[in-house]
Amino acid sequence: MSKGLIIIDIQNDYFPNGKMELSQPDKAAATAAKILEWFRQNENETIYHIQHVAHAPELGFFLPDTEGVHIHHTVSPKENEIVIQKHFPNSFLQTELESKLKEKGVTQLVIVGMMTHMCIDATVRAAVDLGFETTLIEDACATKELAYEDKTVPAEQVHHAFIGALNGMYARVMSAETFLKENQ
Repeated sequence: MSKGLIIIDIQNDYFPNGKMELSQPDKAAATAAKILEWFRQNENETIYHIQHVAHAPELGFFLPDTEGVHIHHTVSPKENEIVIQKHFPNSFLQTELESKLKEKGVTQLVIVGMMTHMCIDATVRAAVDLGFETTLIEDACATKELAYEDKTVPAEQVHHAFIGALNGMYARVMSAETFLKENQ
């Protein structure tokens, strides 16, 4: 069984002064970088960077030919690492991700990235539907507060609600520290 790391949308627009700033993106990215480093030392051939590129300018962020669309320096891809561009929250939808994973014999996924309530949620659910055993590193993910009518949900609660919904049925959720200890 081969493990693959999927790093989803850790891109400049999610950081301070970006077009869609998240809550504590630096902390999540630094944690994701620790998982990336483990993969570079142990599973070098199975690292996949997912980069969202907006098709529609009205999205307002991840626009082509902007600084915001670039992958953040904390998890910059190396030459031998695959970068897959996507245009939807689900990293598998209309991309070559599934075929690239199967090409390498990857059956277990470790997922980190941004936004917990959108692209992480959509990708984890799709991964399980496609038959991948999935681990989600919860402290290597970030999101933002959400609002509906007169109700606002703080980012931390959004994050925990989505992580809680994915835990068990869709993914084995753990901290980076637990993952690294289990995989020494």
